[in-house]
Amino acid sequence: MSEETMPISLTVNGESVSRSVPVRQHLVDFLRTELGLTGTHLGCEHGSCGACSLRVDSLLVRGCLMLAVQTDGGEVVTIEGLDATGEIADLQAAFVERNALQCGFCTPGMLMAAAELVRAGGRKTRAEIRTHLAGNFCRCTGYHAIVDAIAATLDRRANGGSNRV
Repeated sequence: MSEETMPISLTVNGESVSRSVPVRQHLVDFLRTELGLTGTHLGCEHGSCGACSLRVDSLLVRGCLMLAVQTDGGEVVTIEGLDATGEIADLQAAFVERNALQCGFCTPGMLMAAAELVRAGGRKTRAEIRTHLAGNFCRCTGYHAIVDAIAATLDRRANGGSNRV
């Protein structure tokens, strides 16, 4: 017996995509296997670690908790999409400058979450940044460098700096 499929059409990183997908396929699996967008990582597969964070219709979601069919007619932005637009160029540079990435596994999810905070604008306290990142786990950095990178980016943008490096 073959698995039931459903046709979907959506926009992924600004490009129209139409596919027939298994109705039980998770969004992150669709992105990785069908579209080759491997920047979004699978960690816990329970929505706890944040490695699979991405935007769906401008909202930060966990790709491991969402089915691909749920995005029919929607817009998905992955870490590759944020990178391509330059939206997070300064944030990426700050992560490198402050050694906020080590093994790199959590980095795409951290950047997706941080991009939401940076996109909101204004300055945030270290506690506010930590609260915002509470759903993203990192086993390598201890978070200090990640918080430093985000705080520096927020401060620079609040002082009129561009997101371009």
